[in-house]
Amino acid sequence: MSEAYTHHWDEIEYFELAIPHAEKDEKVAGAKKECNGCHAPISYVVGDVPPPRPEKNSRANESVSCEVCHSITGFEGDIPFNFNYIMEPGKTKFSSRKGDIASPAHEIVVTDLHRSGDFCGICHNEKSSFGMWVKSTHLEWKEGPYAKEGVQCQDCHMPKTEFRTAAMGTLYKDARLHLFHGGHDPGKVKGTIELRINPDLKEAEPESTVIFTVALYNQKTGHKFPTGSVEDRLVWLNVEAVDADGKKYHLPVDKKGFEGEDFTISSNVLAYQDMGIAKDIPDFEGVKRDAIPVGNRIFRKPYFDPQGRMTIQQWNTSSFGVDYRIGPRETKIENFTFNLPYDVAPGKMKITASLYYHKLIPSIAEFLNVPKEESEKLLVNQHVTELMIFD
Repeated sequence: MSEAYTHHWDEIEYFELAIPHAEKDEKVAGAKKECNGCHAPISYVVGDVPPPRPEKNSRANESVSCEVCHSITGFEGDIPFNFNYIMEPGKTKFSSRKGDIASPAHEIVVTDLHRSGDFCGICHNEKSSFGMWVKSTHLEWKEGPYAKEGVQCQDCHMPKTEFRTAAMGTLYKDARLHLFHGGHDPGKVKGTIELRINPDLKEAEPESTVIFTVALYNQKTGHKFPTGSVEDRLVWLNVEAVDADGKKYHLPVDKKGFEGEDFTISSNVLAYQDMGIAKDIPDFEGVKRDAIPVGNRIFRKPYFDPQGRMTIQQWNTSSFGVDYRIGPRETKIENFTFNLPYDVAPGKMKITASLYYHKLIPSIAEFLNVPKEESEKLLVNQHVTELMIFD
């Protein structure tokens, strides 16, 4: 929230892709202005669009400050999305806390909206200029099991504890911590998905076939995983076997045969050619779509531009591929068939299933000179099993 405008990847995406693209294509011209409705709302509401780059330290650098959220009184229409907030700046602040509360600096008005996940949807739902839901975190929660049970976004992303909401204020036993931890917080991402790998045999001989089954359970998020900027993000399952001599074997996932599955299995194909529009590279061939070992299962929802090419530019998204993300409380099953080679070493074989997460696809980060920390590989979870190999 505090870095919604100053975060390095957002700066690069906005100034090096969104603005130049918007200036060349009337269909996506709104991106030049509208990104700021959520990333730099104070600048947006006063008409300072586009704002200066973060290095100029303008008011846009406040990103999503306290003033923004506590000046919102509602949203226009039936669905919160695309910064359709109704804002009333001034000395009255709007809050979720009920009871005897007061401030020497301003008036406080309690709203039901501030206690509801609908508040979050104002910026965590987004439609592209082509009418596609390119961000739908709130809608995913709304359609899932947690919303039906009364669990709000704030219950996970703003947990309650004993705390003072102001240094000179009352010590509340149930103050909301304004942590907003999510996809950029390794501690929040780690452990999101439980996984277990098991073989169909405990013992095997060289040249025999063993099938490993991996079960992945989303036990932590009230929305799909990954969510938010899923055009940027990569969640993938890697299975590796190591025999008694230390020789490594990478196991590709078994295909299931559903429509669009090729986009959920890593390969060396190129994609994201529409970046060439903003970068003035005619006939740009693109960069590696996945930039991870070939044959791994990817849990993603591919975005396509008007030419049918995979894109990471949400403002240029006109259609989607298969949504193969992991929903809240959903379990996905993946199989890996291993035909043991004739020269596999006898003894104990160790097989490891690892689920990894990238905030940004590495090939895109390299192409756009995004700091490496944005595309680092984060281990979400891991499980190990064993297989005994006999001569």
